[in-house]
Amino acid sequence: MSKIVIFSIPAHGHTNPTLPVVTELVSQGHEVWYYSFFEFQEKIESAGARFISCDQFLPPMSQKELNRKVGKDFAALIEMIVDTTVALDEKVCQELREYQPDCIVSDSLCFWGKLIAIKLDIPYICSTTTFAFNNHTAKLIKRSLREIVRMITGMPRINKKIELLRSHGYDVNSFISIIQNDNETDTIVYTSKAFQPMADTFSDNYTFVGPSIRQTALASNGADNKKLVYVSLGTVLNNNKQFYKNCISAFENSPYNVVLSIGKKIEIASLGNLPDNIIVQNHVDQISVLKKADVFITHCGMNSVNESLYYGVPMVLFPLHSEQRVVADRVVELGAGIQLRKNKPKLLETAVNNIINNAIYSENAQKISETFRNAGGAIKAAAIILSKTKEKGSG
Repeated sequence: MSKIVIFSIPAHGHTNPTLPVVTELVSQGHEVWYYSFFEFQEKIESAGARFISCDQFLPPMSQKELNRKVGKDFAALIEMIVDTTVALDEKVCQELREYQPDCIVSDSLCFWGKLIAIKLDIPYICSTTTFAFNNHTAKLIKRSLREIVRMITGMPRINKKIELLRSHGYDVNSFISIIQNDNETDTIVYTSKAFQPMADTFSDNYTFVGPSIRQTALASNGADNKKLVYVSLGTVLNNNKQFYKNCISAFENSPYNVVLSIGKKIEIASLGNLPDNIIVQNHVDQISVLKKADVFITHCGMNSVNESLYYGVPMVLFPLHSEQRVVADRVVELGAGIQLRKNKPKLLETAVNNIINNAIYSENAQKISETFRNAGGAIKAAAIILSKTKEKGSG
């Protein structure tokens, strides 16, 4: 039996792909500890892992602060990472010294997992639920002037936090060494080589396993043959009432059925009277809806895009920040969607009509789906993790 420790950030898109991998590891008789947050406890324990809460160590954030950090304020992100690492340091290091895990698998944005693995000299595997990034692909991120200014003016704050890490025994040269893996780092990437931009610039230590998709029962096609449009802005930056109102306006007189998932921050009643063809819910089972959807209007979070393409669903793409624009650009490049810069009702209606009336979008989405389904998924990811634990055992 191998002992595996997993770290992730408090985000559905970074946690969900790891859960089928946990199930696969546990089914093979291995033990998994999962450091995460109460919001994900039930999912993690259902997958078979031991859940360990990090909630009390994560700096409290208001929605305004969260909006500022996610994809926009790099210095604020580094501050959160360092503060969380330092807060977790004593507890986690003591627990892992006693537990003696065979390896640590840490999300690519959960840098405290990576830092602790290096500090304790435990074999480390990076879990990447976004595109993999190196010096080549990083150039694809076209940051706005405001993001660039924030990064430059935030450097003194970043350097101060790097010094704090060093004072707690973390051998860190610069913030680059925290956020960037080299070609020697074992990395699991939850997409296919065909979808990954510039895939040939990554070493063989990067394994592209495709999306790790939770399996659900077969979905019913419903009582009619209308096309289904699904709308979601994900689980983080979804507090956008005007966007949802624009979608309702765009499709209230359309021949389509529409499902809007609006998150927990907006009252459904605040969107006004709804036409019969539009269903609005605070939460839906996204995979079940995508199994029967014809078009997905999305914010371009990697997890959502992966799930959409896995089921061959083309997209109307409305990215909210620079990393999501990279994902949107790749979907457009491969002909599986249409990107919008604005979300006016007429633009939304035209984009959906174009996708539904032009089969090439669905055909291209299906081509990407085939590369996802043939990439190996959770079984291959588990095999990579176990190969790392065997290396330790033979060392």
